[in-house]
Amino acid sequence: MKTSKNKTLNRRIISSSTSVVISLSLVLFVVGLLGLFLINAQKLSDYVKENIGFTIMLKDGLNEIETLKFQKILDASDFAKSTYFITKEQATADLKTDLGEDFVEFLGYSPLLASIDVKLNAEYGNTDSLQRITTELSENANVFEVYYQKDLIDKINANVNRLSFFLLILCVLLFFIAFALINNTIRLSVFSKRFLIRTMRLIGATNSFIQKPFISKGIYQGIYSSLFAIFMLIGAIQLVQGDTANMLNIDDLKIIGIVFLLILVSGLFISIFSTFFAVKKFIKLNENELYN
Repeated sequence: MKTSKNKTLNRRIISSSTSVVISLSLVLFVVGLLGLFLINAQKLSDYVKENIGFTIMLKDGLNEIETLKFQKILDASDFAKSTYFITKEQATADLKTDLGEDFVEFLGYSPLLASIDVKLNAEYGNTDSLQRITTELSENANVFEVYYQKDLIDKINANVNRLSFFLLILCVLLFFIAFALINNTIRLSVFSKRFLIRTMRLIGATNSFIQKPFISKGIYQGIYSSLFAIFMLIGAIQLVQGDTANMLNIDDLKIIGIVFLLILVSGLFISIFSTFFAVKKFIKLNENELYN
């Protein structure tokens, strides 16, 4: 009978510890993902801005030499990350495909002009810089018109800032929610041993002596949880590595190391802090409160 009770108690202790490790691992995994995005917030912002661009409509009748010379000037400029020349014939063919009919046959000529699509470097991906650049280019003798979507650029920049702020708030909220949930789980685990704590207190054990085995267990739980979370994060990085290589620095060992260190410190902090205060509370319980 006694052996059966001991086995049941051991199963409960193992189950409680396992639930703490699993819960904390999942929370740390999500915190790690958010941390990875936050650390890469600037790169994400740069990636979005570098996909912003404008179109330069060239004057009709511009010869190939003049066009190539103008494109080389654009390529050498500080604001241009890349340029792509679209001939009048290519623009006409693309529009025919989009419309699904031959508008040239109807009009008798193609009203389209040759153009150069320019992609910007990230530091120039804002309305003020674009306004200045397009004003200067409009005065060039080769340029008929410069076109860009001002409203779209304003919205992209505003949304990038909002996303970074939202991720930061979400990360902080998640951390506190995780702390509350894990703290309750650990307190329940310690609650099951309140009579043992009371017995140790009655025979003269000091607070540090009582807390030591629980803190040690909390350290192991924090380490195991952090390791599991790190392995899950490595798996997630491997899954999305090909699709996000241009958006995230997931190959940068320094950044990955910072995220892993963040997970380890968070796991240890939550586990040790929660265990310390849970044990401290039950140490102070009197005999009547043990049964409440």
